[in-house]
Parts: sequence; C-alpha cells; structure tokens
Amino acid sequence: MKAVALTHYLPIDDPNSFLDVDLPKPVPEGHDLLVSVKAVSVNPVDTKVRAPKDTIEETPRVLGWDAAGTVEAVGSGVTLFKPGDEVYYAGDITRSGSNAQFQLIDERIVGLKPRTLSFAEAAALPLTTLTAYESFFDRLGIDRDGGNGGESILIIGAGGGVGSIGIQLAKAAGLRVIATASRPETSAWVRELGADEVVNHREDMVGQVRALGHQYVDHIAIFNDMRHWETAAELIRPQGAIVTIDDTNLPMPMDKMKLKAASLHWEFMFARAMFQTPDMIGQHKLLTYVAREIDAGRIRTTVDTVLSPINAKNMRKAHALIETGTAKGKIVVEGF
Repeated sequence: MKAVALTHYLPIDDPNSFLDVDLPKPVPEGHDLLVSVKAVSVNPVDTKVRAPKDTIEETPRVLGWDAAGTVEAVGSGVTLFKPGDEVYYAGDITRSGSNAQFQLIDERIVGLKPRTLSFAEAAALPLTTLTAYESFFDRLGIDRDGGNGGESILIIGAGGGVGSIGIQLAKAAGLRVIATASRPETSAWVRELGADEVVNHREDMVGQVRALGHQYVDHIAIFNDMRHWETAAELIRPQGAIVTIDDTNLPMPMDKMKLKAASLHWEFMFARAMFQTPDMIGQHKLLTYVAREIDAGRIRTTVDTVLSPINAKNMRKAHALIETGTAKGKIVVEGF
C-alpha cells in the first residue's frame, strides 16, 4: 500500500523529511477495523512528533492522527461496524498513523462519518473535536445540555483547529464565548463560528476582557500555549477552572490559583487509547453525538485548506503551514 512516512526526524524544508513509500497492507484482528483512508488532516501534534531529533527509524514510520475513510475489513471482535461503513476518527498515538492507504484502528475510538460531510470535511474534525469536547465537558465539568447556560468561557487560541470547534461546542452548551485572535482574518473567522466577543492575545488580555465588563470569567481553555498562564490565573473566577492542552516547561505560579481555590486540568485526547481506559468507548459515543449535531446543522466543519493528493510533497506543505503558527481552521490532505 502507498504511505507517507519518515525514517529521519528533519526540518520540514528538507525533502527527506517525508518520503513516499510502499508498505504491507495490514490485517485486522480483535477490535480492529481496517480502514481505507480517503482524507487526513494535520495537527500540531504531527509537527511535534516529526520535530528534528537524532532518532532513526529502522522501518519507515507513518504519522497522522485524523482521518476519514471506509471500513475495508473487520477483526473477529468487532461489533460496532461492518465493511462499507464510512467512518472518522483521531486514532492512537502509539500505533501506525493515518497517512497511509490502509490503517488499523480500534472500533471503540471510531464514529460513523457525518452523512452530510465529504471525507475531507469529516477528516478535519475528530482530533480537535475530541480535544475540545473532553476539555469542556469531561475536564471542566460543563453541562453539554445547557446546565451552565449564560456562564462565560475564555478560549485562548480560538482561531486554530481546537478553538474553531470549541467555539461551536461552547455556544451549543449555552455559554458566552470570549475568543482570542490576533489577526483580522482570524478575528473574522472566530466571529463567524459564533464567538460573542474577541480579544487580541498578543496584547493586554486582562485589560481587554475587563473592558468588556468581565472582572473574571467562569471557565478558561488554553488552546495555544502556556505563555498566557499568568493571564489565565488572573482572569479565572474564584472556584473556577482552567483547562490546557499544551506541554509546558515554563514557570506556572500557583499563588492566585490557591487563593481562589481554582483548579487546573490537563487534556490529552490520546490518553484513553494509550492506556486502554475502561471508558475508551466514550470516544466512539462522542464522535457519534457530534456527527448527529453536524447532520442536524448545529455544528459545521472547520476545514480551511485542502491539498491533494496524499503524498510526501503535500504532507511537507501541510506541516510547513502548521509550523507558521498562523493557520486558521484545519488543513486537510485527501486522496491517494
């Protein structure tokens, strides 16, 4: 089967950072589906895993953790899907990725693709949707069905992939969304997705948020990086909560958090699959719920750029776009 892989971890402008290779077609067993991949999307995690280092892979390594495709075959333990089903999923960071014609994926982290979306539109959604959903409803404990309606949430880094779906999920839950964006095009994008107010995260956010009439906000999601930690700690309300998806080795003073009895939560979308948690099937249920919301017209895809076909050249281009730090929405690569 065709695949895009790497053997060395190189800067993305190096022509050997990704290679077009031919690999054996895998065979499903147990809970695994064999999916014929139609489209993939690229996320910051892809660029972090690919980042330059001295490691050399003896066999080509396939990255990619967002895909939509068709079930080709199923393992003996599969009960949720059958060959021919159209699916979407974010995958498992411990296994071979989606940048290949065929991929093995555990059925418990897969959902039926939204009927109203193309494969490219669907591939833009799984990883960022799972991340935003788990951040809000599992980590922060917000009621998906409106029990926290009217409360405020500050989404830092709202123009990116996670923020773009996060705005929509927060609005569907009845929250008042304060989104951050630093450029005119991303400001327009987050307003289009439903943000009630927009502030610039490259300027004084505390002053901007308070000028809007919010002394504190009820919930905060940090969806870009932890340079904004002290701002978040200042703005969170007493007994409020902050969730972040960013790795950090930066200082994180906790004095304000302690005084406010506020809490910090980490979100890592791969944790369920990586540790085979008892609630692993929750991601199947989550993707099923989101597909219904999309087909009902209440949530839209966040795809912004589509490249074709899936090959090393376009994968290098997609990674380069992500590494600019200015991409809005999602970048998708489709078709072998």
